[in-house]
Amino acid sequence: MRSRTEVALAGLIVLTLTGACADPATRRVSLVNAPSAPPSSSLAPAMPLVDTGSSTSPGSTPSPSSFRPPPLVPATSLAEPMATGKRLTATGPPRFFVTARAPIFSSTDSSKTAHATPVPPAVNDAVTGAFVAAVPLPPGVRSSWHLVAAAPDNRTFVLAGWTGPDTPLRLFRIRLDERGRPGEPELVPALEPEPDQVTAMALSQDATRLAYTVTLIGGGTKVAVLELATGRRRDWVTRENTHVMGLAWAPDGRRLATAMLPGGVSVLDLGNEGSDLVAASRPVTPDRAVWIPESVAFTPDGDALLYSTGHDVERVPVGGGRPQVVARLTLPRGASAGLHFSVDGAGGQLLYTYGWRAHRVDLADGSTTSVGIDAGKRSGEGESPVVAW
Repeated sequence: MRSRTEVALAGLIVLTLTGACADPATRRVSLVNAPSAPPSSSLAPAMPLVDTGSSTSPGSTPSPSSFRPPPLVPATSLAEPMATGKRLTATGPPRFFVTARAPIFSSTDSSKTAHATPVPPAVNDAVTGAFVAAVPLPPGVRSSWHLVAAAPDNRTFVLAGWTGPDTPLRLFRIRLDERGRPGEPELVPALEPEPDQVTAMALSQDATRLAYTVTLIGGGTKVAVLELATGRRRDWVTRENTHVMGLAWAPDGRRLATAMLPGGVSVLDLGNEGSDLVAASRPVTPDRAVWIPESVAFTPDGDALLYSTGHDVERVPVGGGRPQVVARLTLPRGASAGLHFSVDGAGGQLLYTYGWRAHRVDLADGSTTSVGIDAGKRSGEGESPVVAW
């Protein structure tokens, strides 16, 4: 099973290589039981391209004469990126989680074509893991992708949807009723083009803004804040060789935490008028020799950060200081070296997936319980889903 970290880093390699010298004629993906591809949207591209015939092998270096990174033009249409509206709050422990999974890809040895079977996201019971409902997809979106973000009310979620091979992701919001049934999906307007691959997302606590990050073709990282109602956006960028693995909103809506590889955990000041990601960010933890910070979250009071380092979850004051281990997780041999988690709205429980099971960690004592995930259609097939609650 490929981890989310491995998929993201492989996607970074593939994006760089395909921008250099891949032959588009050899990249073929067919959809199983799916209509013809809709027109490309202008928001965030999708999956790493499936390239089975490129003359470039992983690890090779593109010729400087054949590839130059596109110029950075940060978006600035969102004048107020802060999310200072009324916080959505939960009325009790999480009752549901939403699973997002990639299309199921398959191929034969005799064919260069990778077949993609669309699969929908799903709502699950947070206690039992039972399937509650399939999440309806907006027009033009065929499947979910490995990206989902939650507001603290346990009812509001933003997902990324796959629109087809060589086409962008689209973002959409859903709201659950008290039985966990999702309403009609609300497609996020796509007013500004987004030509690169979205790798992480976080929904503000008032559910008005989405922070996301992309790995830029040619190297570098962008963190963007998107106003969901209008599609307006504000970007912070760097051409340094970095990859943001996790994002989190501060309760005050004025800061973003980033878990970066390499670089450690930092806090981005959204009031900074510039567009330089590094200059606008303040490091909270130092970089380490062995460091895969795949997830990060603020504590409810905004004074500390939780983050993953390997299979440990640590807590550190936002102002800096000595990290403390909150939970030390025991995963099977061969599990991903990183850990992608979701913290509930009250900040007391952490959720992650491994092997089609959802694992709930009590942050007070580190105890863990787990349940199987029934994702409905083609449950148990393909990669384990990503969850948020």
